[in-house]
Amino acid sequence: MSQFLIHTQSPDGSQQRFIYDSAESTLTTQNGKPVVPFIVASNAGKAVIVSRDAPVGKSRTPKTLKISLGLSCNYECSYCSQRFVPHADETNKGDIEPFLEGLDEWIKEPPECIEFWGGEPLVYWKTLKPLAEALRGKWGSVPFQIITNGSLLTPEINIWLDDMGFQVGLSHDGPGYHARGVDPLDDPDKRANILDLWLRLRPKGRMSINAMMHKDNLSRAAVQKFLTDVFGEEVGIGEGSFIDPYDEGGLASSLLNEDKHMEFRRVAFNDLRQGFASKFHIAGGKIQDFIHSLRTRRPVTSIGQKCAMDKTENIAVDLKGNVLTCQNVSATSIAPNGESHKIGHVSDFDNIKLKTSTHWSRREECPTCPVIQLCKGSCMFLEGPLWEAGCNNAYSDNIAFFAAAIEFLTGCVPVYIDGPQRDDRKDIFGLLRMDQAKPSEPQPKPFPIRVVTA
Repeated sequence: MSQFLIHTQSPDGSQQRFIYDSAESTLTTQNGKPVVPFIVASNAGKAVIVSRDAPVGKSRTPKTLKISLGLSCNYECSYCSQRFVPHADETNKGDIEPFLEGLDEWIKEPPECIEFWGGEPLVYWKTLKPLAEALRGKWGSVPFQIITNGSLLTPEINIWLDDMGFQVGLSHDGPGYHARGVDPLDDPDKRANILDLWLRLRPKGRMSINAMMHKDNLSRAAVQKFLTDVFGEEVGIGEGSFIDPYDEGGLASSLLNEDKHMEFRRVAFNDLRQGFASKFHIAGGKIQDFIHSLRTRRPVTSIGQKCAMDKTENIAVDLKGNVLTCQNVSATSIAPNGESHKIGHVSDFDNIKLKTSTHWSRREECPTCPVIQLCKGSCMFLEGPLWEAGCNNAYSDNIAFFAAAIEFLTGCVPVYIDGPQRDDRKDIFGLLRMDQAKPSEPQPKPFPIRVVTA
């Protein structure tokens, strides 16, 4: 149940249909001609299907090591994934030495990347600084990454981040920042410190501005304009997807009715097709990945979760050695499926078991979804109403990239997808006359092209 008949409309109003198979990654005309030539078979291998009943452990040779310093933050973002997560005992400088002394017992090779996480990681400056310096001394040039709201930056911290080789992501939603709190760019001193770090790191390719989309922040074009006005045309925008709702705040920031979903899809698609989201890494990345899946006929069985924390080679720990589902939870928090987000301890490494994940193939919606190759599942541990809202957000987000990719390949705009997915997801942009006798023969209205001046 993975084949979809895609009804498209050309700029001149003519219609054409294509057949897309999400399991085999093929896109053909109705007479079977491939839209994208097959180049070479994908070597992605089979994804491990992780679930409560089929848990996995973690590798002693991790690619990504995520270190949680704690969940404290000086801001209260309305959709924060950590806002209502129970906090474990706070880590401090005293935890650094035993953490470092035990590293060689459970990590056999230097990781490919180390990420330092909060809350707001700079709240933990007195711990972050000696920890990072010790790890730099131990593992040399391993890349360091950090995401910050920027409000606690100082000239001294900026110099340190630069000297230590950090890749920095600054969280900012552009005109939608009000969902996060008081904008540090409105404070002259904080703004000066943020721009000082930008001028230090951006020429070295080591800083991005990370934005999230939500119901009050629908236009990537508006976000891009805001951020280019502040940081210049060289700005690179990371993250960039629609939020996953982890609690009631995230749910309130989601797309909660059909009209809002359709509005977002139309805005997102128009922003993409007119090039006004070109600074978003996700824009080119999603479209290129989808085309790559067609070129290699990437099987859907090779796809893991979008966050990649279901992979054995990616591990999140706190300084007390607790192994966590991901960096957004604590050792005392419980997943919606009833399992602890503490999935083990580094001192008992062989008994680490990830039981809080549900692979997308175990979800009702995902196996029959046309955008699974782009979406790769919503948050792997959400359940119930939060999962449903996250899935809906992710569908509306990814269908815009899906449509933009197909228009790029064919010159035709997808307007209706007939297939095994939910009926309410077939009319992509809400443009069809659904009262007709044969809904399998949709007659689209002219697609509204929104003209935006740069």
